[in-house]
Amino acid sequence: MNAGPDYLLIVEDDPDILKLLQTTLTFKGYRVITAHNGREGLDIIRAERPAIVIADIMMPKLDGFGLVHRLRLSAETCDIPVVFITATYVAPEDKEFALDIGATRFLQKPVDLDIFLKTVAELLESDLPVSMEPMREQSFYEGYRKRLQLKLDQKNKQIAREEHLLKTRADQNNDDLLASLHHAIYEREEIKLLLDQVQEQIEKFDRSD
Repeated sequence: MNAGPDYLLIVEDDPDILKLLQTTLTFKGYRVITAHNGREGLDIIRAERPAIVIADIMMPKLDGFGLVHRLRLSAETCDIPVVFITATYVAPEDKEFALDIGATRFLQKPVDLDIFLKTVAELLESDLPVSMEPMREQSFYEGYRKRLQLKLDQKNKQIAREEHLLKTRADQNNDDLLASLHHAIYEREEIKLLLDQVQEQIEKFDRSD
């Protein structure tokens, strides 16, 4: 199977998952370009339109939610299919928000490669338009804040739980637990940064009312 001249854009900050998806799609004959965050992905899209965007949600600088929202705001990119792949935003409310802002498909990690390839093929072969009206800016940021606040609460609970486990298992090998804790702390800081940025946008809307 060959995707022709159009390329598939993968936007993913995890190098292992990025390599897995890139290798899988390239082996199937697709032309693939990669980006490590949403901001980098937007720059690539502006230079050359992709057939499909495959994006993580939890990313630095500009995450998947922000990326999709910006794509849907532009007439030039509003109809590009976007496949979300995520391990963090897996609640039904997360999926509903993703679809409301314009995501085309929603897959969970760990990635089932058969389902992934089938999804890509279906989108490439589909003649159905995916263009949709973008969500109002204020509605987007208010919904975004709710999702981020929920994830921040979950990360705080995870960190507290893992810190407690480390204290009670001081005489054991805790390398995996430490790695999980460090990753959770990193993700918490990313969520806090995004939450601050979203709150600034909401305050701008409030001042303009």
